[in-house]
Amino acid sequence: MGRTLENKKEIVAELKESLSQSQLAVVIDYKGLTVADITDLRNRLRPKGGDCKVTKNTLMKMAVQEDAKWQPMAEICKDSSAFLLIKEDLGGALKAYQEFQKASKKSAIRGGAMEGRLLTEADVKAIADLPSKEQLMAQIAGAINGVASKLAVGINEVPSSLARALQAYVDKDNAGNDGDAAA
Repeated sequence: MGRTLENKKEIVAELKESLSQSQLAVVIDYKGLTVADITDLRNRLRPKGGDCKVTKNTLMKMAVQEDAKWQPMAEICKDSSAFLLIKEDLGGALKAYQEFQKASKKSAIRGGAMEGRLLTEADVKAIADLPSKEQLMAQIAGAINGVASKLAVGINEVPSSLARALQAYVDKDNAGNDGDAAA
């Protein structure tokens, strides 16, 4: 009996550690998923900085009960729950889950938690639709390049515009001088 209590404490400690490194936790109903399915899901999540934990709801509730950041998740820990704990690429990991779900058709998002807030299925799907960090960096780089190009063209135009203005002034002055000399 003491051994199982030790095991439970160890599992709760591991869950707390995983949660402390995560930005987002998603609760999915995994009824019907096989061990091979869970392994497939983990393999899809890992490159995106995510993991799938399958544990008893009571143990997850114990892990989140004292942590305001994750506590709201306790109310959706029921039935057959698996937990997607995402550390890095939130959108990428959620897209990886969605691709898995389309292939397996055996799981569903129940909700999640982030920064002390309970998330609905719709909230989680909205996060999945956000551009990845790489996409955002590319958009920012594109915008910077666009501004830099316009600036370079503008700077290059200054000397020629200045030269044209000076030439026009010289031409006007010469035309005025010619007129004075003729009179």
